[in-house]
Amino acid sequence: MTELAIGIDGGGTSCRAAIADRNGTIIGRGKSGPANILSDLDNSLLNIADSARQALRDAGLAAETISSVAAVVGVAGANVTDYGQRIEKALPFAEGRVVTDALIALQGALGDADGIVGAFGTGSVYNARKDGRLNGIGGWGFVVGDQASGARLGRDLMERSLLAHDGVRPASPITDAVMAEYGNDPEHIVEFAHSARPTDFARYAPVVFEHAAKGDAVAVGIVTDAATAIGESLEALLWPNCPSICLLGGLAEAYEPWLSRYRPLLAKPKNDALHGAVELAVKLLNERQRGSA
Repeated sequence: MTELAIGIDGGGTSCRAAIADRNGTIIGRGKSGPANILSDLDNSLLNIADSARQALRDAGLAAETISSVAAVVGVAGANVTDYGQRIEKALPFAEGRVVTDALIALQGALGDADGIVGAFGTGSVYNARKDGRLNGIGGWGFVVGDQASGARLGRDLMERSLLAHDGVRPASPITDAVMAEYGNDPEHIVEFAHSARPTDFARYAPVVFEHAAKGDAVAVGIVTDAATAIGESLEALLWPNCPSICLLGGLAEAYEPWLSRYRPLLAKPKNDALHGAVELAVKLLNERQRGSA
C-alpha cells in the first residue's frame, strides 16, 4: 500500500502541488498552469494532474504512482453547484477530495486550531472554525461583494476621482494623480472602467495605501471605509474567547495598522494554503488506511 498524500493549491494563475509521506513530511513539489474550474474545467483538470505528476517526479517516483495516492485539491468555485463532484470523479488519484481554496487557506493558517481567517487580494473572503465547525462569509465577487479587496479599493479610487473632478467632493494629491494619468479626461476613466477586470482595478490598491500613509484625505477615507467593512465581517464571525485572527493575501500586511482594535487577536499564519492542502491530504490518507485496516 502506497503511503503518500498530495496536496494541491489550484490557483487562478498556477497549480502548486506537494507530496508528503503519512507523517506530513514533504518529499516533492510540482507546479503547472492555472485551475479556473468555473471558466475552463477541462484544462484545470489537466493542470491539477500535471502538477501532481511533477511533484512525484521531484520526489523520484514514477508518474504511474499517481493512481495510488490520496489527494486533496483546493480550488475556488469548488462549492458552486456540482463542480467539486465533477472534478472528484475525473481525478486520477486512488482517492481525491476537492475542497474550496478558502478551506486549505484556513487549514494552512490555523492548523487544527479554532480561529478566523480573512483573505485580501484582488478579492476578499472570510472563514472561521469554532469547535471544529466551519463558517465562511463573503467572497461574492467584485460586482456585489469583495469589500476591502484590491479591486474594490481601485474602483473606489476611480469613483472618488470623478467626484473630485465634478466638484462634488474635495480633490487631493491621489485624485489629481489619477486624473492626470487619464489626461484629465473623465471619459477616459469611464472607458477604462467599462472594460476593466478586477485585477485591473486592484493594481491601484498599493497606490491607495501609499497615499493614505502620507495622510492624503481621499486615500485615508477609502482605506478607513475598507477597514470598517473588514471590522463588520470579523464581528459577524467573532465569538467570546476566539483565540486568533489571521490576515492572509497580498494586502494583509497593509491593513494591519488600520485594524488596531483587533491587534490583540492578530496572529501570523502558521503556513500557506499549499501546506494546508497537504495537511488535509495526510488526514485523508490516514483515514483511508484506518478504513482498510
